[in-house]
Amino acid sequence: MNLRSVDLNLLVVLDALLDERHVSRAADRVGLSQPAASAALQRCRHLFRDELLERGRRSMRLTAKGESLRAPLKALLASATDLIDPPEIPLAEIETTMRLVMADLPALLEIEPLLVDLAGSSPGIDIVLQPWHGVDAAKRALTEGSTDIAVSVFAGAEDELRRETVGEETYVVVMRDGHPAASDLTLDRWLAFPHVVVSGLGEARTPLDVELARRGLARRVGLVVPSFGMVPPVLRSTSMIAMLPTRMAKTMRGLATFPPPIPAEGFTLSLVWHRRRERDRALRHVAHRLAAFLR
Repeated sequence: MNLRSVDLNLLVVLDALLDERHVSRAADRVGLSQPAASAALQRCRHLFRDELLERGRRSMRLTAKGESLRAPLKALLASATDLIDPPEIPLAEIETTMRLVMADLPALLEIEPLLVDLAGSSPGIDIVLQPWHGVDAAKRALTEGSTDIAVSVFAGAEDELRRETVGEETYVVVMRDGHPAASDLTLDRWLAFPHVVVSGLGEARTPLDVELARRGLARRVGLVVPSFGMVPPVLRSTSMIAMLPTRMAKTMRGLATFPPPIPAEGFTLSLVWHRRRERDRALRHVAHRLAAFLR
């Protein structure tokens, strides 16, 4: 049999005919006229080379072939329905992997509570944390489908990307307890010590340096590191100073924090995913939980 010649709608009508054993009632059930249902029955008889329904004394009855088709026909139509419009799987039963790309901040703050939450709400969702190579690389990965969710500073996003703002972050000055500048942190004292800068791309000049230059000032950048997690040990064992996000600084022990001696622009943190994934329940759940922890 050539499957290209089989009309799925015809099988829907046949299912009604075999159930109702009455052409008019079957026609009403599927929204056809009685002549159209009769024509469909004739096509089914030709397709299966059997009468399927035949007249009895008082009503129509199924032939042996018609009876044998009932169960497999219902199974086929149910499978087709699940293929086209699959049933929603409970979150607790979903088994999949979500790939997240972000810098170590916010990962340092958010991955642990996310995993604890998922263990209770959807234990079958595994997480792969991918390395951060910048906003452009993250956008490409989302578009190409090699990552699922990105978390970072996205000034703008392409039309095919969905962006959700999840928080505004500020900066504080961080140094070790007992630092020489801690007793009186003036602008001059702040500039007198080497600074640690975090840059995934290895760049020493930041918007803060631009602001300092505008004021005719400059600082010495004594160390550039690719991740925030490397900063606390350096600060604890040296007299270096850093500007770190406020939320991260609050979690650090053995370090003192101060307001910046000059205005320091913060940043807006966003969750981003591709719009083609809007109906992905696992993605939406992970994004929703991440957003809750980031806010």
